[in-house]
Order: sequence, then C-alpha cells, then structure tokens
Amino acid sequence: AKMLIYRDGSSMGTIGGGEMEARVLQEAAGALTNGHPRLVSYRLVDPAQGDPGVCGGDVQIFVEPYMPKPTLVIMGYGHVGRAVATIAGWLDFATIAVDDREALADTAPDSAPDTASDNSAPQTDSPTLITGGVPELAKAHNIGPDTSIVLVTRNVDVDYEILTALADTKPGYIGVMGSERRWVTTRDRLQAAGVSADFLAAIHAPIGVEIGAETPEEIAVSIMAEVLAVRRQAT
Repeated sequence: AKMLIYRDGSSMGTIGGGEMEARVLQEAAGALTNGHPRLVSYRLVDPAQGDPGVCGGDVQIFVEPYMPKPTLVIMGYGHVGRAVATIAGWLDFATIAVDDREALADTAPDSAPDTASDNSAPQTDSPTLITGGVPELAKAHNIGPDTSIVLVTRNVDVDYEILTALADTKPGYIGVMGSERRWVTTRDRLQAAGVSADFLAAIHAPIGVEIGAETPEEIAVSIMAEVLAVRRQAT
C-alpha cells in the first residue's frame, strides 16, 4: 500500500486509515521537516498497550520525503552576493538574487574558475535576477520553510526596509551581514517599528560561521556553512 502526504497535511491514497494512518501522518510531518527517511513499525494487537489497532500482526512502513530543491534568496547583489550565488549553485540551491540597483541586478555572477579541463567541477545554473525588493520577490516566489534568505546589502537603511517587509514571513533561515554594531542599530530600529521579538530572535546576525573570513569568497563560504547547518538542524 502507498500513500502520498503533502506538507499541508492533505493526502492521496491510504495505508488503511485509523489510528495507524494518523501516526504515520505525524511521522511524515517529521520527515518533511528534517528531510530524513525513516522506517516505522507497529503491532496491531492491543490498544491498551499503545498499539494503533487490533487487527493482529505487525506492520512496517517506510516513510520517504521528497524534498524540492531548496531556495536561497540573496538580498543584495554586490561582490559578496555574487560569491554567495556561485557557492549556492554548487550546493544545488535554486538561487534568487534581488537588488534595487538595476545596474547590479542585471550583471552575471562573478566568473567561476575555468572548468574546461576539470570534469569534476560542478556545473551550476545562473541565479534568477530580480530588480527591486521584497514586493517584487513576493510576486516571483512564495517564502516558506524551504527558503533561506541572506541579506548582504550596502547599509542599515536597506536592511531595515527589507526586514520590515519580511516581518510576517517564516523562512527556514534568515541572516544579516554586518558588524555587531550595525546589527544592534538595525535591530533597535525594527523594535521601535513594532517588529515582533520572535522574528528578530530568528535572525542570524552577524551572518555566517566564524572562520576569519576576509574575501567575498571566504565570506560566502562562511554564510553557506551556516545556512547548511541550520537546514540540517546542526545548530
């Protein structure tokens, strides 16, 4: 028997219904959260002992999540943004780059190393480029738990505008580049504007894993390491 279970809890098909199927729905929700398959076993003998039925015998069910390609949204498409896009592409993220400066948003990512003589080098798609801000992003992409958002913008004012517009969304990850002082300034303005404490607490700032990064490429490695750690629930 097979059953297809969607993220919103709706389903197609059945594995028998009843309490057992209800428990499998919960297992499926967990698998969709962490991306890991699992094998669950039930006895169908004695509900008083916690069994999900009385039909007799044992049953094993393999729960396998089908995970769409994760999306990385890069807000700000300068040197660091383009480096992040390159590395995210190597990591098989669907990448969207957003910048309010039309001249930057129309440029391709920084050139990758020549791979003509290296068949092992990953081949990646170019990011989807959007000129504008969060309203334009929202028209092109629904932000959800499979979306990671990195802000690598030019100043506090831009960060404030973007985060205010994102305050009602629930991405799987959101991080902001900049110094501790820059983040404190941005956070104070957001608090004064009434942005919720829960949303602010979910923001990773300063962004990235501390590796002593200096160049745009090193900063991009730091950022993507943190994005992956959060996605894999390693932090």
